[in-house]
Amino acid sequence: MRRLLLFLALSIVLVLAACSSEGAGDGEFPSKTIEIVAPASPGGGYDATSRAIQKIMTDEKLVEQNITVVNKPGGNGEVGWKYLQPKDGHSIAIDSSLIVTNNILGTSDMTFEDVTPLATLTTEWISYAVPPDSPFKDAQEFMEQLKEDPASLKIAVAPGLGNNDHLSFVEAAKTYGVDVTKLNFLVYDGGGDVVTALLGGHVDFGISSLSEFKDQHEAEKFRIVAVSSEERIEGLEDVGTWKEQGVDMVFPHWRGIVGPADMSDEEIAYWDDVISKLVETEAWQTLLKNNEWEPYYKDSKETIEFLKEQQEKYEVLIKDSGLID
Repeated sequence: MRRLLLFLALSIVLVLAACSSEGAGDGEFPSKTIEIVAPASPGGGYDATSRAIQKIMTDEKLVEQNITVVNKPGGNGEVGWKYLQPKDGHSIAIDSSLIVTNNILGTSDMTFEDVTPLATLTTEWISYAVPPDSPFKDAQEFMEQLKEDPASLKIAVAPGLGNNDHLSFVEAAKTYGVDVTKLNFLVYDGGGDVVTALLGGHVDFGISSLSEFKDQHEAEKFRIVAVSSEERIEGLEDVGTWKEQGVDMVFPHWRGIVGPADMSDEEIAYWDDVISKLVETEAWQTLLKNNEWEPYYKDSKETIEFLKEQQEKYEVLIKDSGLID
């Protein structure tokens, strides 16, 4: 009898402990160090975005836990996103259109559905420039030439075909009625090389992020003739959008945040709340201005729909460009 009572008492203690353990998890996320994965080497857009988020979340006390940044370069972001996949909601990563295009181009078996989309944060608009002595006054004149002879002009892009810079021009040319399979793209290692090619007059047209081109345009060393934004950009009011030049197109070069696969509703709700507060801070607004970024915030539900739209868009553009059958 004594053993039975002892067994029953021990059982009750174990049940109560289990219940207490379950209850302790409720409402206690996060409970350990937050990890932000930059899927690239230190320096550059992924790393800068990760460290800016780390600083603002800490300074503004949006997150109580310590925050670390981990660099996981390789595979056009794939190494970092695959590192993130099996973790829990204490880890998040910066993403971009590569999480969509890598799979379409056949360089990765991973898609955005293998992680949890949490937010879209920013866009850096794409700019299009000609050398200072170019005969083309604007982008529309350039398109007219390409419509007549698509292969007649050299177009500089970096660091490879299938990225946003390349595909944005494919969409613009396609929309204008140009045969995009015949376009003459010259591929350079980076945006700085595209700048050099324009300055040297080695190409007829160059494509890169606005931050790469703006200083040279303001110094009148070459001319930006179009931007991919909906409206003219503050500080660059002399440059028309594609829409103003007969091309009905807006093309964002966006970055966002993803979490691991199989996140709980609680974890997703937590990050929705934190990130929505992050993008409203004065420090975030200053960061955007200093980097020539534009606000492009979407929450987790909006981001899922946005990524589905991007998937469809990129599939069409990559096929139209001739990069895949």
